[in-house]
Amino acid sequence: MANHKSSIKRIRQTETKRVHNKYYAKTTRNAVKKLQTATDVSEAKEMLPKVTAMLDKLAKKNIIHKNKASNLKSSITKHVNSLA
Repeated sequence: MANHKSSIKRIRQTETKRVHNKYYAKTTRNAVKKLQTATDVSEAKEMLPKVTAMLDKLAKKNIIHKNKASNLKSSITKHVNSLA
């Protein structure tokens, strides 16, 4: 266990950030999966900008890598376009 006040505080901060990041990453993953399994064109087109924004925000905050966000955005856009 940590002995310094600063390291104890750092452990608390890290745990808080980990839980926060995990929540948003999981929420986004569920949204991407829901969009990829969508078969209704209008519903998918409505969800696409929201999911894209979620991915951009995660990449901006370094929760996921920017290339991963780009790849996911590309794949869901292709899926939505194939529905039309």
